[in-house]
Amino acid sequence: MKLTSIRDTYTLANGKKIPCVGFGTFLTPDGAETVDSVKEALRIGYRLIDTASVYGNERSVGQAVRESGIDRNEIFLTSKLWNRDQGYESTLEAFDRTMKALGTDYLDLYLIHWPIGKGHEQDWAEMNRESWRAMEKLYRDGYIGAIGVSNFMPHHIDSLMVTATIPPMVDQIEIHPGLNHTQAVEYCRTHGIIVEAWGPLSQGRLSQMPALNEIAGRHGKTVAQVCLRWHLQRGIVPLPKSVTPSRIEENTRIFDFELTDEEMDFIGHIQGPVGSGADPDKVAH
Repeated sequence: MKLTSIRDTYTLANGKKIPCVGFGTFLTPDGAETVDSVKEALRIGYRLIDTASVYGNERSVGQAVRESGIDRNEIFLTSKLWNRDQGYESTLEAFDRTMKALGTDYLDLYLIHWPIGKGHEQDWAEMNRESWRAMEKLYRDGYIGAIGVSNFMPHHIDSLMVTATIPPMVDQIEIHPGLNHTQAVEYCRTHGIIVEAWGPLSQGRLSQMPALNEIAGRHGKTVAQVCLRWHLQRGIVPLPKSVTPSRIEENTRIFDFELTDEEMDFIGHIQGPVGSGADPDKVAH
């Protein structure tokens, strides 16, 4: 599938379209910084905006969407259920709070943020299943366009499917050079689950690698653009974030070049300190 712009889409298992590149808001503080950066992203052409209740910026994201002048139907809006809100009734209540904060009457995608929350090391499987049961209800009632998970590895999804009647449509995982999650990506591909990548630029640490700078130089691109292109060529939806207008725009210029098989393989075998993401099975949240 040839992608030509950030508005090109993949098709989820239920037929809903999801943009091939999104705009992340993790660690962007509530207020003008979030409003301005999201509005700038939408102005440039992003249509997938990703937030979460724990980010504390849903109100500002919603404000930016309303003030953008873009029809809500053109924007793919995502939020996530935080750990302490897992459970059937608490998921319904948390979703209601998210909707009120965003100021919207429907959500395009809702995710369980982490499979194991602190204090639920022993009953995480049941908590996930109860949360998912609530999300299935919200989906069937028409409040959510698609439902999925975040930071779930294959064994977490297998556990969820013991009682689920609707499989996850998306799994959002920390993926970047140095943290491939190849097994999880292949599992999702086999099961018709679209993979999104949070932290696709490893918080800028990759720009310090000489080999990546060499690859970027060959293409007349930045290291960030090379890393985002690497995600695209793996069929993964990257969610880069920035509050700097020039970088927000820079991250969209990834469709006019292609990494060679050798470059893809090299980037895919990068190891070291850039691969230090949190283990979903080790509670730290």
